[in-house]
Amino acid sequence: MVSVAPSAYKALSYFPFVLVLIDLRYEGVQCGKNAEMENHLEMGKKLLAAGQLADALSHFHAAIDGDPKNYMAYYRRATVYLAMGKSKSALPDLSKVIEIKPDFTSARLQRGNLLLKQGKLDEAERDFKTVLKSNPIDKEEKEAKSQLIKCDEMQRLVAQAKSDYQRRDYSAAAAHLDTLLETCAWDFGLRELRAECFIEMGEMGKAISDLKAASKLKSDNTEAFYKLSNIYYNLGDHEMSLNEIRECLKLDPDHKQCFSHYKLVKKLNKQITAAEELIQEERYGDAVNKYESVMKTEANVPYYTLQAKGRICHCLSKNQQATEAIAVCSEVLKTEPESLNALKDRAEAYLQDEQYEAAVKDFETAREHNENDREINEGLERAQRLLKQSQKRDYYKILGVKRNAQKKEIIKAYRKLAHQWHPDNFQDETEKKNAEKKFIDIASAKEVLVDPEMRRKFDAGEDPLDPENQQGGGGPNFQRGWNTWQGFNPFGSGPFNFKFNFNN
Repeated sequence: MVSVAPSAYKALSYFPFVLVLIDLRYEGVQCGKNAEMENHLEMGKKLLAAGQLADALSHFHAAIDGDPKNYMAYYRRATVYLAMGKSKSALPDLSKVIEIKPDFTSARLQRGNLLLKQGKLDEAERDFKTVLKSNPIDKEEKEAKSQLIKCDEMQRLVAQAKSDYQRRDYSAAAAHLDTLLETCAWDFGLRELRAECFIEMGEMGKAISDLKAASKLKSDNTEAFYKLSNIYYNLGDHEMSLNEIRECLKLDPDHKQCFSHYKLVKKLNKQITAAEELIQEERYGDAVNKYESVMKTEANVPYYTLQAKGRICHCLSKNQQATEAIAVCSEVLKTEPESLNALKDRAEAYLQDEQYEAAVKDFETAREHNENDREINEGLERAQRLLKQSQKRDYYKILGVKRNAQKKEIIKAYRKLAHQWHPDNFQDETEKKNAEKKFIDIASAKEVLVDPEMRRKFDAGEDPLDPENQQGGGGPNFQRGWNTWQGFNPFGSGPFNFKFNFNN
């Protein structure tokens, strides 16, 4: 028999007391932890009742960290998530509650409702049936039965909507989907199907709305972004198309369809942006070339061809290329008769081409569509003045120069005509008097067109030499006759210092 040393025996006699002390200390720690967790739960409940959701959520996070098996902490946190509109976060917590405590009918009923909103009808139906089997209170039983009936109704509508879509009865399918989405509002699949119906029906605005919702309901929904980009592209909104296709590539940089479409949209967007910058810089010829490139880049979407032609029409009008502008603007107006920009640009080109009646008509048509447009109203007034003016004296026609003629061209034309029609060249009295009248008109035309301010007034439809346009009805300066111009040198730098030399 082995003998135990007295000191060892004494030590062993204290061992039960040591175990008791350790156990008591452990219980104290556990009680401390439980108290802290209960405190977090209680604070969370108070903050939730007060509507301080973020603070309540923090306390429920802490409670779960303290006790991952506390089903009530998960349930409370799920309640906060629902109050914050974060159903995706609430669903896993409700599932955790049911895992820990399968007979917690309130959590199962809540989960069933969320699944129903997500369109997960079979899973929702199972939850509602389980609630009914668990001897629920009257309120829960009534709700479960009602939701179970709704599940059956939704399943029937889903089958009908899909059948309508397959038969290409898009209007009927959309109507059924409208009813479905009143209940299953978070079902991204139903929204995508309704978007397809709207696309087929040509209701692109509604399709965009559904696809945007679908892209948010499903976090990795590259297909929704791809479809959105294509819709915007075909509508002519290349910038929005570029934004949506970039979202697709953020989710999947290797997405083949999105990358291919991205390259096309980026190229087109770059060309259009560059063309508009050239217009801002008044480099209209270069802008025309750039928009011609746009039509080559995208020849299959009519909007871009029409848009490019509209901008080319504008550039040609601004660049004083009246004949070309009228032709291109007319092409645009055949397709889009109410295009205000094309009407205004063609009207300006008509003015440049001295087709005043046509200009008036275009401005009047434009005003019918927008009577408050200041540019249209001012253009119409100017066109009407020029039309009236053309029926009187036209200084450009008198000198035989174009409206955009430079000062040198005007002086050159004037000298030639002044030499030709000087009254001293004529001996017959009748011819001399006719020549005097022509010479006065020629000299008046030169006076107006070489003076920037007088020319500006004339171009605006006002004859600066017409007494009717002067305050007080005119005066000596506007009652000009042959005597005013006698001794005038059409080749000199001053106005009245010349004696004609007929040997030239």
